[in-house]
Amino acid sequence: MEQSETYTERQKMGVLALSTVVLGVIVGLSSVVLSLFLDVIEHFFLGFEENTLVPVAIHAAGTQRLLSVTIGGIIAAGLWFIVQTKMKPTVGINKALEGETMPLGASILHAVTQVFYVATGGSVGRELAPREMGALLAQRWEMLLAKWHLDTLTADDRRLLIAAAAGAGFAGIYIAPITGMLFAVEILHKNVSKRSVSVSLGMSLIAMLVGASIKGFHPYYFVADRHFDLKMLPFVIVVGPIMGIAGAYFRKAFQWAGGKAKAKRVQVLWQLPLAALATGIVAYFFPQIMGNGRGLAELAINNESTKLIGMLAIGMILKAVVTVFTLKAGAYGGTLAPSIGIGGSFGAILGFVYVMMMPGASIDQAAVIGATALLSASQQAPLMALFMMFEVTHMDYSALLPMGLSVVLAITTSKLILKK
Repeated sequence: MEQSETYTERQKMGVLALSTVVLGVIVGLSSVVLSLFLDVIEHFFLGFEENTLVPVAIHAAGTQRLLSVTIGGIIAAGLWFIVQTKMKPTVGINKALEGETMPLGASILHAVTQVFYVATGGSVGRELAPREMGALLAQRWEMLLAKWHLDTLTADDRRLLIAAAAGAGFAGIYIAPITGMLFAVEILHKNVSKRSVSVSLGMSLIAMLVGASIKGFHPYYFVADRHFDLKMLPFVIVVGPIMGIAGAYFRKAFQWAGGKAKAKRVQVLWQLPLAALATGIVAYFFPQIMGNGRGLAELAINNESTKLIGMLAIGMILKAVVTVFTLKAGAYGGTLAPSIGIGGSFGAILGFVYVMMMPGASIDQAAVIGATALLSASQQAPLMALFMMFEVTHMDYSALLPMGLSVVLAITTSKLILKK
């Protein structure tokens, strides 16, 4: 009896290990496909190739930017209308974790539409699509295991595979394995154990290697000064709580826009094109507003001219407004990257003030601290926010102290707001 029980446990571990490797590869490939699709759409609509130094179509004509977002919004609205009225209802990752089946066709079209709209300039994050594709692939893999009579996994292991695959989808597109693991165990699975960390980190590492082998291993946000000095600590102590307050209210706004107020079915056909037109009008004059917020974040991180304070303030406000408006109008997408763009701009603005009192302090580091703190508060995921910014900027280890402290202060402050 003891040998039989041991064999069964070994079999479970073998299937779990096999699933980790297989899903790591196929989820990584799915993230690469979505990333390449985004490149194709950006080239077709805006005539540019996105990279770390040129993250948004600043060289495209204003009219081209306006038309790109507007036409993209009309097409996306039509596709989401089809998904909601002509196909099986889509199932979110949280529902998938509870056992609901994600429909294949509707889920794929839903994810592709997200990436398409962001590529044309729609103001939402692109990270939700690869996460949903990861969860979908994990469910389909579990169905194959059952078909092959290899379904030795427990209910908790099946939930873990879905959560880990969703995190691996993020890791494959942002080349950030620790963030993918933390997203899986901190936000989705909500169970930090040796088993969950091993499976999630292993899957995210494999997905990251697949993505990096095709897309390259480059920082998503370029930061010139990656070594933090202790002179930034007073800035962190003041700015952390401020970002916590701002992040808490952004979280409430995002939840409102994506909740009962969200446009559905026929409403999408007119509300989303209207939101796209508004975004396009802003993008005509201010291209950094487009897409997931990468352009706005880079503007904040890599400029130290005081002439940009007004531009950053306007950009921060407009990015928040158009993102909430876009989500309310029926678009689907993430809020991680928009939060980074907003927080980075706010941090840079406050950094200009701090430099007057502390000469030699770094504006780009102030932007990174602001982005990290606001991200942690808006997502209520301190570890994920900390390591996401650490990984996507390829930051020096010296950044962990100020960034970590900013996260602690922001999370603590934000919880006081969110409890009200």
